[in-house]
Amino acid sequence: MEVAVSAVRTVTGERLSSAVLAPMPPGVDRRLLERMRPREVRPLAEPPAGSGLAPVPGTPGPPVLGHTLSYIRYGHAFTRARHAALGPVSWCGFVGEDVVIAAGPDATHAVLTNPDKAYSQDGWRFLVDDFFHRGLMLLDGDDHRTHRRVMQEAFTAARVRGYVDRTVPVLRETIPTWPTDRQVRVYPMLKRLTLDVATRVFMDGRSGPEAEAVNRAFMDCVQAASAIVRRDLPGTRYRAGLRGRALLERYFTEALPAKRAGDGDDLFSALCRARTPEGEAFSDADVVNHMIFLMMAAHDTSTITSAAAAYYLAANPEWQERARAESLALGDAPPDAAALQSLGTLDLVIKESLRLAAPVPIVMRRTVRDTALLGHHIPEGQLVMVAGAVNHHDPAIWTDPDTFDPERFAEHRREDRAHRDAWIPFGGGVHKCLGMLFGSLEVTAILHELLRHHRITVAPGYRPRWDNTSLPVPADGLPLRLEPLR
Repeated sequence: MEVAVSAVRTVTGERLSSAVLAPMPPGVDRRLLERMRPREVRPLAEPPAGSGLAPVPGTPGPPVLGHTLSYIRYGHAFTRARHAALGPVSWCGFVGEDVVIAAGPDATHAVLTNPDKAYSQDGWRFLVDDFFHRGLMLLDGDDHRTHRRVMQEAFTAARVRGYVDRTVPVLRETIPTWPTDRQVRVYPMLKRLTLDVATRVFMDGRSGPEAEAVNRAFMDCVQAASAIVRRDLPGTRYRAGLRGRALLERYFTEALPAKRAGDGDDLFSALCRARTPEGEAFSDADVVNHMIFLMMAAHDTSTITSAAAAYYLAANPEWQERARAESLALGDAPPDAAALQSLGTLDLVIKESLRLAAPVPIVMRRTVRDTALLGHHIPEGQLVMVAGAVNHHDPAIWTDPDTFDPERFAEHRREDRAHRDAWIPFGGGVHKCLGMLFGSLEVTAILHELLRHHRITVAPGYRPRWDNTSLPVPADGLPLRLEPLR
């Protein structure tokens, strides 16, 4: 959701995403959140007479923008506050729409498993269809089932191992060259790195002007998906996104014949040749649509997770040293998927980072008929926000939920098993992320190479601020220091 304010700098020179994210003392933020406690709660819609259902309680917020700016600033702290005040099913205004918030493990499970087929992916299409048209996340029913079956052929265990083997050389070319003589903003460096990985692994591409143009187009599409001004007007994110989508369509369409005719082992080639046992395959248009969506999904979530984990390793040096010892013990040989999966400490750190800083803290749905959610009446056509990050901080499930404690995922504790939807960084139901194995291995490989070459440190007292305009990203680029080990 685009904020109509320009970027600003603090007195220390930090670049922020917008004035909405300007830092304030923690006590001020706490008081602002407390003042957001809903007043004059209203019902969303009256339930049918005799249904026994309750109306969904909520508030519209300020005119036009509703609670948009509060969510951009506070992210899951905002949805947690709504959950605490109004329960697992509530509503609030967002940019001209009344949006139901489903929060907590029971509510999120009910929506994501969708047993009565009342929830459609139109919640996502409302936001991103112009830029990620017919990506897997946007499909419903038989259409989704067929496309997912074909795409699974491109994500078999053998193919994922091949993708990992393509990933590691990119990391080894880049990470050792990162500056060690000054503080650096790690997030943009990681974003460029994961885009390079996606270019090499998914398209068998190489760096250069064409790759730069493709990467810029992807970023324009991602930013446009959250624009408030959703018109093709000069100077808007929306126009840049439309131009980016057109460039990507041309790029993949022109490259497609060679990929279909070749025998490459990149993801683009795999999608061209993917067949189910029944002979189902993708059309040319399908391949282009899925490549555009997968490139976005692959690099954004991996970048956010890698950045969060790097921060938590810097802020918790005992965990960093424990993880580094395991990485150094692997030796200098390029790690394969099995070697990366043996890094138990990094696995715990990544899971805890995904809990504390979920890269996809909400997912969207829209109802196709009247339905009931935990005893509340949800009318047809209703936009629904599934706030999974609320589950990750539920004190009924997690010990000290705001504390970094990777050991909670260790076998002797396994707090994530308290509820099947306690920990859902990859979504749930039939739309659970198909690329989660490769994504986890990519993040592990990035952190492994970082730890082999650098000691990661952070300024005392620093806490990242997350810009929730679209997916959560560190508003100031995440300033850390990468010190050489030797």
